Amino acid sequence: MPLTLAPTSPARAGAPPAAAPGAAPGATPAGAPVSGTPIGAREFRDAMALLAAPVTIVTALGPDGRPTGFTASSVTSVSLTPPLILLGVTRDSRSHRPLLEAGAFTVNVLARHHDRLARRFAEPHADRFAGGEFRAWPGGGAPYLPDAPLALRCTLAEVLPAGDHDLLLATPVESLTCGSSQALVWYQRAFHTTRHTLQEDTADDLGDTRGADTAGR
Repeated sequence: MPLTLAPTSPARAGAPPAAAPGAAPGATPAGAPVSGTPIGAREFRDAMALLAAPVTIVTALGPDGRPTGFTASSVTSVSLTPPLILLGVTRDSRSHRPLLEAGAFTVNVLARHHDRLARRFAEPHADRFAGGEFRAWPGGGAPYLPDAPLALRCTLAEVLPAGDHDLLLATPVESLTCGSSQALVWYQRAFHTTRHTLQEDTADDLGDTRGADTAGR
């Protein structure tokens, strides 16, 4: 017996959008704006504590040539073509203005033995470069950490205001690597390290067709 489809009736003016096929009862209709009250700051912090993040130190040279830097976990890859990374910086950071004025910075990805260094660069009033761990980038540029697993020199591409932060889109222009090491990770308000590889997955195995390790996941 042939299947007969009932004629589709035109949508009434002002009627809400229909829910997507297979959607659960009460689900937001397809195309409808999602609204709601934001969760509180405490709840948001508790939630984000469960989001593991790499630990980096971002450095730049101020207009006077003096180095500035801070510990950051809000660094991620964004695009492979062209290569772009994103860095979130709170506007009340003492490094915020020098970073924007310099138009360039270095992202130093930290290893497990850099935990004390990460704490120093997170202290508001510490002399962050007092230990002499950093070196001038070959040929000029923001300081880099010679024993970091990765140092990425970047130029600022765009600044996007977002709440109490600015999101800095930047183009990596040069990289220095120091071999593989156990990465330093911030999770549940404490430092952790990567210890075991569960499976040797490739980017394609994880559905990341762009090939960047973190973009799009």
